Amino acid sequence: MKKIALLSVAVCTFSMIANAQSKFKSRQDSLEYEAAKTEEWNPIPKSVTPGTNPSDAPSDAIVLFNGKDLTAFQKKNGGAPGWKLEADGAMTVVKGSGDLESKQAFGDCQLHLEFREPAEIKGSNQTRGNSGIWFMSRYELQILDNYNNPTYVNGEIGSIYKQHTPLVTACKKPGEWQTYDIVFTAPQFKDNGDLATPARMTVLLNGILVQNNAIVYGGVEWIGLPKYVKHADKMPLILQDHGLDGGNPVSFRNIWIRQL
Repeated sequence: MKKIALLSVAVCTFSMIANAQSKFKSRQDSLEYEAAKTEEWNPIPKSVTPGTNPSDAPSDAIVLFNGKDLTAFQKKNGGAPGWKLEADGAMTVVKGSGDLESKQAFGDCQLHLEFREPAEIKGSNQTRGNSGIWFMSRYELQILDNYNNPTYVNGEIGSIYKQHTPLVTACKKPGEWQTYDIVFTAPQFKDNGDLATPARMTVLLNGILVQNNAIVYGGVEWIGLPKYVKHADKMPLILQDHGLDGGNPVSFRNIWIRQL
């Protein structure tokens, strides 16, 4: 009788364990089913290969300048670019030669660009190492030598010129290479020409966030308030020659862009 009782207990225990495992599996299946309702498997994102270094162009980028030639650019509104190609793989503004304009047009994009302010300090305020990146030929992100060089804060390095002061000042010393990484969202217009959604910029200067999805209020204006005028969905990128003021031979290298 003792053996029968022990066998009965064992069978009962095994049954309880099996029942518990079955309930557990059923619950797990139910949880996995519920979780699967919010899982998306398609479409699969395109595979992009990063560069070896963080600043290298990824596999889907368009390289605008790699230190070898200026073929991706022209003088603004046409003509051969007049900037100087340096032995170290940089290109440098030549005073009075005019802005550089990309031959290809862009809208929404991610831009990587490296620049160097002149090591020899000339000028002050806005006349010292002044240049700029103009998205769609009209929305400017400022380049300026602000190292021990006060200026109006919505016109310093990292500003969306005369619209947004940078969150922090993150510039390096003159003569050192600096890096911009920018996500630009193009404005959208209605059929009648009115603005539907404004442009936006997120900007990292030397790896530090200086503009966080900032709304662009319109095209850049030196005098007066910015405003929007309807334009094409894609337009050239412009690098500014601010050479009329003097000490602005800013250099550039490693420029690449991704269309978004």
